[in-house]
Amino acid sequence: MIRLNNDTPIEVLQEVKVGSMVTDTFSKTGLVESIEVKDDGLYRTYEFNLVTGRTITVKK
Repeated sequence: MIRLNNDTPIEVLQEVKVGSMVTDTFSKTGLVESIEVKDDGLYRTYEFNLVTGRTITVKK
């Protein structure tokens, strides 16, 4: 299981694939259904959509 939060290194965030088991260490745990990466020039935002319908967002 991969823990995702704002302290997670970018290398680990890029290794997460659809089907990976992830958690935010609080209440969101599940399999990754889809991943969206947005880059606004200042921050890169990773949105991990879980099969449970929840989303874990990490801003780096």
